[in-house]
Amino acid sequence: MGQEQHIFGRLASGEVVERITISGGGLTAHVLTWGAVIQDLRLDGHDAPLVLGFKDFSAYLDHSPYFGATPGRCANRIGGGRFAIDGTGYQLECNERGIGHLHGGSDGTGRQNWRIAEKGSDFVTLVVSDPNGRAGYPGNCAITCTYRLPGDGVLSVVYEAVTDAPTPVNLCQHSYFILDDGADALGHEIRLAAEHYLPVDENLIPTGEIRSVAGTPFDLREWTPLARQTEEGGVAFDHNFCLSSERVTKRRVAEVRSPLSGVSLTVLTTEPGVQLYTGSKVDTSVPGLEDRHYGAFAGFCLETQIWPDAVNHADFPNAILRPGETLRQETDYVFQKD
Repeated sequence: MGQEQHIFGRLASGEVVERITISGGGLTAHVLTWGAVIQDLRLDGHDAPLVLGFKDFSAYLDHSPYFGATPGRCANRIGGGRFAIDGTGYQLECNERGIGHLHGGSDGTGRQNWRIAEKGSDFVTLVVSDPNGRAGYPGNCAITCTYRLPGDGVLSVVYEAVTDAPTPVNLCQHSYFILDDGADALGHEIRLAAEHYLPVDENLIPTGEIRSVAGTPFDLREWTPLARQTEEGGVAFDHNFCLSSERVTKRRVAEVRSPLSGVSLTVLTTEPGVQLYTGSKVDTSVPGLEDRHYGAFAGFCLETQIWPDAVNHADFPNAILRPGETLRQETDYVFQKD
């Protein structure tokens, strides 16, 4: 299938939201300019969608818990929305229950209309400008997202960003994956190469401790059923797993498989952390792709990124981008079917 492009919806201002279709290596992806969203993703030989999404644009405006989006300027959470850079304090919008900053704020990059910079049959590059002062962020930040299907079931995600003032920048791909046609992903199995994770407080903000996974429900170093989190003593995951202390050369960090379908997902990334969110709070009141109801655990996220609240912890990976630097984050999501 070649590259296609059409109008998916319109903003209240009349601005057009476009959907671009790319294909390659056994995958077909539908990408929206709105939020740089991956709206649908399919694998040859597997009929069901690999991601959660909506058929209608209005559902993204009113019901989407970041399905397929690229949240930023700083993805994940910042405690109290507060941080300091070079001795200057900043207060961001507290858009999560009024007590914390989540995914760049209520109008972050995951809820902005990006612009198509370049496209081909197997790739699309989207750009967005995040202005100084939006949600309280210092500096103007230019962000680029490239989705590419280079072959062998690979969905390549590359983010780049530059700024004209020191500012926190942390981007991630927020697709909710499902590898079979079940009502939820609890039948999936996961293996995650992390020896430590970040404990969180009641507001899901990291406490600052970097804790060993050994002897805890967070030890996913061997194949583990996702259903275990719903059993006694289990944890509904919405936590950062610590992969390294800084950005490194891209390497394999996680694998998920569905025994039901034979479809597997392998994640390779440059990033120092991955947020595993298993969708315990998902409950959409409108139908998703193929008219499915998305309830709890309908899909799982593997958000490769800098550790949450890193701006407030000196021993966490650096999340501050400075003028003259270029942030570059690379992640491959690799799908295969037995």
